[in-house]
Amino acid sequence: MTTMQKLYLVIPLAPLFGAIVAGLFGWMIGRRGAHLVTIFGMIVCTVGSAIVFYDVLHGNVYNGHVYTWMSSGNTNFEIGFLIDRLSATMMIVVSFVSLMVHVYTIGYMADDPGYKRFFSYISLFTFAMLMLVMSNNFLQLFFGWEAVGLVSYLLIGFWYTRPTAIYANLKAFLVNRVGDFGFLLGIALVLTYFGTLDYAAVFANARMLATNTIEIIPGSAWSLMTVICILLFIGAMGKSAQFPLHVWLPDSMEGPTPISALIHAATMVTAGIFMVARMSPLFELSETALSFVIVIGAITTLFMALIAIVQNDIKRVVAYSTLSQLGYMTVALGASAYAAGMFHLVTHAFFKAVLFLGAGSVIIALHHEQDMRRMGGLRKYMPITYWTMLIAALASAGIPGFSGFFSKESIIEAAHLSRIPGAGFAYFCVVTTVFVTALYTFRLMFMTFHGPERFREPPVADARGEHGHGENALTEHDEGQHAAHEHAHEPHESPAVVTIPLIALAIPSICAGWVIGSVLFGGFFSNAIFVAPEHDVLAEMAREFHGVVAMMLHAPRTLPFWLALAGIATAAYLYLLRPDVPAVIRQRFRVLYNILDRKYGFDELYSWLFAGGARAIGTGLWKGGDVGIIDGLLVNGSARLVGWFASVIRYFQSGYIYHYAFTMIIGILVLLTLVFVDWR
Repeated sequence: MTTMQKLYLVIPLAPLFGAIVAGLFGWMIGRRGAHLVTIFGMIVCTVGSAIVFYDVLHGNVYNGHVYTWMSSGNTNFEIGFLIDRLSATMMIVVSFVSLMVHVYTIGYMADDPGYKRFFSYISLFTFAMLMLVMSNNFLQLFFGWEAVGLVSYLLIGFWYTRPTAIYANLKAFLVNRVGDFGFLLGIALVLTYFGTLDYAAVFANARMLATNTIEIIPGSAWSLMTVICILLFIGAMGKSAQFPLHVWLPDSMEGPTPISALIHAATMVTAGIFMVARMSPLFELSETALSFVIVIGAITTLFMALIAIVQNDIKRVVAYSTLSQLGYMTVALGASAYAAGMFHLVTHAFFKAVLFLGAGSVIIALHHEQDMRRMGGLRKYMPITYWTMLIAALASAGIPGFSGFFSKESIIEAAHLSRIPGAGFAYFCVVTTVFVTALYTFRLMFMTFHGPERFREPPVADARGEHGHGENALTEHDEGQHAAHEHAHEPHESPAVVTIPLIALAIPSICAGWVIGSVLFGGFFSNAIFVAPEHDVLAEMAREFHGVVAMMLHAPRTLPFWLALAGIATAAYLYLLRPDVPAVIRQRFRVLYNILDRKYGFDELYSWLFAGGARAIGTGLWKGGDVGIIDGLLVNGSARLVGWFASVIRYFQSGYIYHYAFTMIIGILVLLTLVFVDWR
C-alpha cells in the first residue's frame, strides 16, 4: 500500500476515531477533550483532503478496493475508493466546512448538556459523508447514503426532550426512506443486469445495455436505463430534498444551528447532486430521465423560493433558500451541465454555511430568539456577523463578483441552451427565482440588521394570531438552552470561535467563483463526468466565455442581473422605506399568502394521506385482523368450539350405566348403517 493509499484511509477514519473517542469516552476526557479530539481529527481530515486534491490536480487518479466484504457467486461486494477530481472536490469542501462547523460548535453549544455527544455525532456524520463521496461502488455508496441519513436523524432530534424535534427527525427519517426505497431498487436493477456494483464496470458496459427494455407492467416495455436512472434519482430526491420529497428539510431546523449548516450546506443534501453527477454515464443514455430531472429541479427552485418570502423564522428562510438552490443544481444536472451543478454545489456550500452560521450567531446574541420580527438594528451590535452575512447574501443573490453569480449564471445559461424536453420551463423557473432569491435574502438582512430595534418589544403573534404556535413562532430548548423573551442585556458580537469560521467561509464566498473558466470550460471534470456530444451545453457556452472580468462586465446586459437588483430594491422598499406595506399586501393577497404559509398544503396532505392512511390501515389490521380474526376467530373461536363440543359430550359421560348402554346401541346402529347401506 502506497503512502497516498494510506492517506485515503486516514481521511475518513480520522473523524470516525474522534467520534468514537468523544462518544464512548467523553465521560473520561471531559468537554474540552471531546472538542479537541474531534477537531484534531477534522484537521487531519482537511489537510489530508487538501493533499489529495493537490495530488489529483497533477493527474493522479486512484480506483481500487480496500477489502472484500462478502462474495456471492461471481459477485464480490467490496469496500474501495475512487479518487478523481469529482470526489476530491467533494472531499475538500466537506472536510473544510465540517471543520469550521466543529470550531463554531464550541461557542454555540457551550452551555448545552449534550456537548460531548454533539461533537461525536457531527464527526460521525462527516465520516459517513466521506465514505459516500469516496466510494467506487454502489455498495459503499449505499452504506454512506444510509449512514448520513441515520446520523442526521440523531442530530435533528438532538434535543430529544422537545416533541417538535422528535417529530422532525422522524419525519426526515421516514421521507428519506421513501427516496431510499427507489434508490435501493435502482441499485438492485444495476446488480441484476450488470452483474456487478463496481462503478467502472457498470459505466463501461452501460452503452451495450442502453437499448434493453424491461416490463414493469406486463405488455408495456420501458427502457432499462430510464428506469434505473429515475429510480436512482428518486433516492436523490429524498436526500437532496427535491419536490415532492422536500418536506423534511425545513422541519430539520429543530436541530441545533451547527448541524443545520453542516447538513444543508455541504454534506447530506448535496449527496444526491454528487450521486447524479457521478452517474452521468448512465443518465446521458436516457433523455427521458434527464427531462424528469430538469423538471423536478425547476419546480423545486421556484416554488420553494416563494415559500421563503413568507417565513419569519430566520433559520427557515435559509432552509427554504437551500431547497431552492438545490433545485438550481438539479436543473444543471438535467441540462447535462453536471460541471455547472457541481460548481454551484461548491459555491453554495460556502455562502450557505455563512448564512446558517451567521443566523446562529444572531440567535446566540438574542438569547435563542429566531423570529425576525423581534430583531432589527443589529448591525451596530454585531459588525462581523453582519458583514460576513452580507457577503453571503450578495453571493446568494447572484451579484457580479461574488461566487454565487458565476455558478448561477452558468446554470441559467445552460437551461437556456439545453434542448432536453422541459428545459424551457426550467429556464423560466430559474430566471424568475433570481428575483425571488434576492427578495427573500435581503428581506432577511433588512429585518435582522437594519431598521428599528424590535428585540425589546413583546413577542409577535404569528399569522394565525397565536403566540408560540406554528412554524413561524419561537422554539425553545427544554433544558434551559433557550432563555425567556426578555433579554437580560444588550446584544453583542459572538465570541471568536463563532466569528472566525464566519470569516473563513466568507472569503471563498467571494472568490470561489473566479475559477469558473477552468472548472466549466477547461475540462476540470473531464475524466470524472461524461457528457454526450448532443447534450454538451457547456461546450456552446465556452465559445462565448472570455474570462471572469468580461463575464462581470457583460452582466448588466443580462436579465438575471436586473432581476437580482430589482429583488434587492423591492426588499429595501418593503422592509426599510415602507415597512407598513407588507401587511397590506398580505391582507390583499390573503389566499396566496395562506397557500405559501402552509407550504402548498403538502404537510397536511402527507399527514392525512400517509400518516392517516397508515393509522387507518393499522387500526383495521388491529381491530379486524388481530382482535377480530386472530383473537376472535382463531384463538378464542377455537376455544369456544372446544368448549361447545365438550358441553355436548358431557351429557354422554353422566356416570349412569343405562346412558352408556344407550350410547353403545346408537353407535352400533351408526356403524351398521355405514357398512350395509349402499350409498350409491
